[in-house]
Amino acid sequence: MDIRRRSAVWLACATASAVAAGGLAALALTAPTAQAAAKVSTVSPFDVSGGASVPFTEYEAEQAATNGTVIGPDYTQGTVASEASGRRAVTINQGQYVEFTLTKAANAVDVAYNLPRGASGTVSVYVNGTKIATKLAVTSQYSYVDTSWIAGAKTHHFFDDSRIRLGQNLAAGAKVKFQLDSGDTGSATLDVADFEQVAAPGTQPANSVSVVADGADASGSGDSTQAFRQAISDAKAQGKEVWIPQGDFKVTSQIPADGVTLRGAGNWYSVVHSSHFIDQTSAGGNTKLYDFAVIGDVSVRNDNSPDNFITGSLGPNSVVQGMWIQREKCGLWLTGNNTNLLVQNNRIIGTTADGLNLDGSAQGVQVKNNFLRNQGDDSLAMWSLGSPDTGNTFSNNTIVQPNLANGIAIYGGSNNTASNNVIADTNALGSGLAISNQAFLQPFNPLSGSVTASGNTLIRTGALNPNWGHPMGALRVDSYDYAITNVNVQISSTSFIDSPYSDFEFVSGGGHGYTVSGVTVSGATATGTGTVVVQAETPGSATFSNVTATGTGDTGVYNCSYPASLPAFTINRGSGNSGWDGTWGDCSSWPQPGSGSTTGGGTTTGGGSGGTTPPAGGNLAAGRPVSDTGHTDVYVASNAVDGNANSYWESTDNAFPQSITVDLGATKAVGRLVLKLPPATAWATRTETLSVLGSTDNSTWTTLKASAGYTFNPSSGNIATVSLGSASTRYLRLTFTGNTGWPAGQLSELEAYAS
Repeated sequence: MDIRRRSAVWLACATASAVAAGGLAALALTAPTAQAAAKVSTVSPFDVSGGASVPFTEYEAEQAATNGTVIGPDYTQGTVASEASGRRAVTINQGQYVEFTLTKAANAVDVAYNLPRGASGTVSVYVNGTKIATKLAVTSQYSYVDTSWIAGAKTHHFFDDSRIRLGQNLAAGAKVKFQLDSGDTGSATLDVADFEQVAAPGTQPANSVSVVADGADASGSGDSTQAFRQAISDAKAQGKEVWIPQGDFKVTSQIPADGVTLRGAGNWYSVVHSSHFIDQTSAGGNTKLYDFAVIGDVSVRNDNSPDNFITGSLGPNSVVQGMWIQREKCGLWLTGNNTNLLVQNNRIIGTTADGLNLDGSAQGVQVKNNFLRNQGDDSLAMWSLGSPDTGNTFSNNTIVQPNLANGIAIYGGSNNTASNNVIADTNALGSGLAISNQAFLQPFNPLSGSVTASGNTLIRTGALNPNWGHPMGALRVDSYDYAITNVNVQISSTSFIDSPYSDFEFVSGGGHGYTVSGVTVSGATATGTGTVVVQAETPGSATFSNVTATGTGDTGVYNCSYPASLPAFTINRGSGNSGWDGTWGDCSSWPQPGSGSTTGGGTTTGGGSGGTTPPAGGNLAAGRPVSDTGHTDVYVASNAVDGNANSYWESTDNAFPQSITVDLGATKAVGRLVLKLPPATAWATRTETLSVLGSTDNSTWTTLKASAGYTFNPSSGNIATVSLGSASTRYLRLTFTGNTGWPAGQLSELEAYAS
């Protein structure tokens, strides 16, 4: 096998692994905590302009009627809530429900959900209070992906999708409830429901050969591979299309699709079950795929196996349109000649690696108006291996929750464009949009000519890289393996909404300090940024004009090159900039989300000790950055400072001692702690044994209160008070060594008061 072919199999979607192993891991700085970014953000990718025009209306579970438990917000890698749309979802147990009220007509629904590992079953469905016969089938089989060979990866890919037709046309105002009844699965977490008015199935074109006529089994019981191959052969001989009628068809190995049109009755009706549908190293072209679903059975990520919808080449002037692609390793891993390929109006959901990757030599490819969710690597990527990708465009796509890498990545190549895309909720090892000279393999073709990123909206994108030990910005320009010089990088009309860390990042991710230059930023708005607007870590320069920021968590700029001996990045300020004038003053530490000024002005010095002072007598710990030594499932540390006594933190079970630490933002006088458990009678009386420690630098700790038992009794509100006298501390740490009610530390609220 030659290097090009290996890239399509062994390296299928391995982009996250190389980012994870980056040289910046050597930085010995105090990293921001992922949990510190956990703020409530309700902006949906469908609330903004741009992105894909989709046939469904999306409803968030946490905004629906429910008697379940809202989890999140959470930005901690490896938690269920961190992979949910908006970083929040709803967990329901037996007898509990989530009920959606429709704002538009619908007769079908696709639900993104999570189950506990190893679980499977059903969820009951009610329409306007009446239980319908069809249940939503759910399973954890396609979740909980482990990629131990990728540095920094944790178990991820928690959500899966299940869809049903409701059997009736519902008008706006109808109510659809998902409830766990007797016989259903014991617990489930619902993220979003995409309700859709699905049109009637299409009818067979006159100039077509039906796969059923050639022996395909529409029940899904028999193997239809040979029937598909025969229909393709017959269609080519007769100059006709291949028709895939309504039904389920099992295809167990790849089919020869070069130069033929395959058309279905609609992607809700014509369903092909295949984990390896098309695989061809070369093709003559004019391959056209329309209006059917290909749903795989890929539950792991094996980079030595081409478990993809499409692997290789479709040939020039080909089309992929109206497809539903789900449960594959990759959606489309494209090598060879794909000149003038059009990929549009598709849904690519739940891949364990990339959604689509142009793996070198792509020219004039248009990828537009697609919806992608829950990718285990880059959702959309151009990777210039072997030959450069040139003149390609990713436009008007909506991307949600790539859970190991970037939303969109352009690795090398020339004259490529990403425009008018909406990207939301990236996680762990990536940015919303990356423009990068990361090679991965050779021969790699670095960035040249121009790169255009225009009109993109990035919502809650960027992540805390566990290997680098610091954030990756929402939009990253990265001279990872080669300097970015003599390249015209044009970034315009960008919207950043609630970036958990920074907005623009300029970095040499391999740790070499290669230059980034030739970057022009014209027009951007940044609202609710967690730390800084510009995060610069390598020499070079960029010009900014008409960039405005509001509600920035710390200050305007972090400008600290790595290695430290290299010159700082040059920021050339044109006209129209506002709200990001300040500069972080301590290159030995990273800004903590929300720990500084929220106006963007002034200069912050020290370890982010600015911030809003709580009112006198107020809870000093409310909403502050918090971390733990471990937690169970969705019971994360942020629950202890969210002001909601019904949500709680629970440490790793059977692993005492366990600690939770909150950063008050500055050294403060703390005289009293109020500790709470949920005020429900189900939380029976228990005594927790804990000590309280304090620190001004998060390094040297002093015992503020020796270990003692504190009793929580539901009859008195499940509250315990700890008197500290007149302690002065910035960091508060509670260390738990025992609990008579459960083998873990438990806390629903940690409140700190000056007196």
